[in-house]
Amino acid sequence: MTYSREARSLAGDVATPRVRHVGFLLVQEFTFIAFTSAVEPLRMANRLSGKRLYEWKTISVDGTPVHASNGLLITADMALTDAASLDLILLCGGERIAQHSDRALCSGLRRVAQSCQSLGALCTGSHALAEAGLLDGYRCTIHWENLASFREEFPQVIVSQELFEIDRDRYTCSGGTAPLDLMLNIIRRDHGAALATAISEEFLCERIRGRHDRQRIPLRLTLGTSQPKLMEAVALMEANLEEPMTLDELSHAVVLSRRQLERLFQKYLSCAPTRYYLDLRLHKARQLLLQTGMSVVDVALACGFVSAPHFSKCYRDYYGKPPRDERRRKEAGA
Repeated sequence: MTYSREARSLAGDVATPRVRHVGFLLVQEFTFIAFTSAVEPLRMANRLSGKRLYEWKTISVDGTPVHASNGLLITADMALTDAASLDLILLCGGERIAQHSDRALCSGLRRVAQSCQSLGALCTGSHALAEAGLLDGYRCTIHWENLASFREEFPQVIVSQELFEIDRDRYTCSGGTAPLDLMLNIIRRDHGAALATAISEEFLCERIRGRHDRQRIPLRLTLGTSQPKLMEAVALMEANLEEPMTLDELSHAVVLSRRQLERLFQKYLSCAPTRYYLDLRLHKARQLLLQTGMSVVDVALACGFVSAPHFSKCYRDYYGKPPRDERRRKEAGA
């Protein structure tokens, strides 16, 4: 396929941009989708720009092949001891990361950290970095299934629920398809918004999520099966965002008194039902602002707000910016 001059200039006017060398450290049973979601944006950056912007290598602790989560055997280009000259090393974790965070991996990480410019982790890989003491005092994230245990095991690490975190020379990502967003943000920082946007369009992404987008943690993980009435109330809220139900209507629908419902929300979700309901509506509003061309007024109506001024006030109080600024951010490709 031939690319136009416009496509080839997406990476800027620099004739010979500096090549950034990225290594993917694979541990046994690493999550394959997280790995490919991180590699493919780099490939596409080179393809669309017509320039060699990124090079990448696969790494294993001892240089031998590694099995992915889906059983595929992936060949390593190098051992961890040979990877110190890379600009960025991203450790790709999987379901049994604790078992694979052994002495050889941790000591190897500590050695390479002395020379490598930046370290990071995808999916559960943050566990191995923390086990090696390389996230102490850093802000990081990890897949939502591991958040509670990770916080308990590593109190010296600042843990967030964001999709990804970039804190100085540490890059961590929650997994799944979130590494795509992490790499698009890195590419945007390195080579501009035009190239990052073009890559997201090639991959049919509705938008590039930012570091302040949070993982959507299933309510069932928080509550389990112990609070069916609360789960039912939240399901009703989610199904009625355009025309919000009153608290009396909700309590009647789940066969609880208003006071009982308020106590459940306060005990298990640490907020009032009305606050939780408002948060749901504002999250939907943000998705519509960033992912559609709907006007601010139409977004307000679609999310159950009686007027645009009331919607703007609630949105600004929650997100720190008015909805029109959020829309301008989308149009600017930020």
